[in-house]
Amino acid sequence: MDYVLAKVRGPRKKPFFKLLSDKSLFNSVIVNLPNCIPYNPDHNLDEDSWFKLEQFSQKKYCIDFLKNDFDSKDYDDLQKAQFNKISYIFSVQGDDFYFQKISPSLFIRRKTIVFGEVAEVEEGVNRLVINSQPDAVYFKASDSLIFRNLATISSIFEGIDELYKEATKAEVTQFLDEPFIELAGEYNADKVSKPNRKRISLAMATLATMSDEDKTGVHFYIENYCEQKLKFNKQDSKFEISTDDELKLLLYGIEQRFYTTPFGHEKRLANSVVSLA
Repeated sequence: MDYVLAKVRGPRKKPFFKLLSDKSLFNSVIVNLPNCIPYNPDHNLDEDSWFKLEQFSQKKYCIDFLKNDFDSKDYDDLQKAQFNKISYIFSVQGDDFYFQKISPSLFIRRKTIVFGEVAEVEEGVNRLVINSQPDAVYFKASDSLIFRNLATISSIFEGIDELYKEATKAEVTQFLDEPFIELAGEYNADKVSKPNRKRISLAMATLATMSDEDKTGVHFYIENYCEQKLKFNKQDSKFEISTDDELKLLLYGIEQRFYTTPFGHEKRLANSVVSLA
């Protein structure tokens, strides 16, 4: 039997309540998990793609009830007075869990015309809008969570926003002090944008896996693709960085996002990348 449950805001020992029994809310989401994208905050999903987190039950931000067998008898029915306190709902469909975040805009109380056998006016009945697509799905059999927007589900899975890691100011300063970077003008750590702080975190992890030889090679790789947009002193092996856009190019270069088409030999920047290995 399928169920719909709700998480209610506020401090309480049992925050989850049954909303509907023998009902499901969403059409089944059919995905090929190997083709889903391991979460990367700098990846732009295609319309039909999903991020994935595998071995989700082992993550500290996994909700406890996902780690155990679901039993509807463990949950009380939601009371009318609690409707406006719903923070998210989840639809238990077979062994899978479909999640939707609830915002105030999804609650509707208006006079409407309902089209059934005949048209009827319905006075301000409380309604909750269900989206056509869930915000996240947990597949118990594969212990995997799929989602499209981390910010949307961060209020459902508390602590999951740690995946959207930005470099701290100290880490930004440390990165800008790298020997291959020379700051120019008034540009400094305080002027690094939020997206670039995120990219710095990724770049630092990438550099940590590189040999000194690879690091030297990537400098010339960047210079080859950005010679018109980045100043590179070959003698000192330093990139001059005076703007946030120049820093972004440098960071994209560290992630090796520049490439040349085999036919036409056009130089391009990959907005997102997926490993085929």
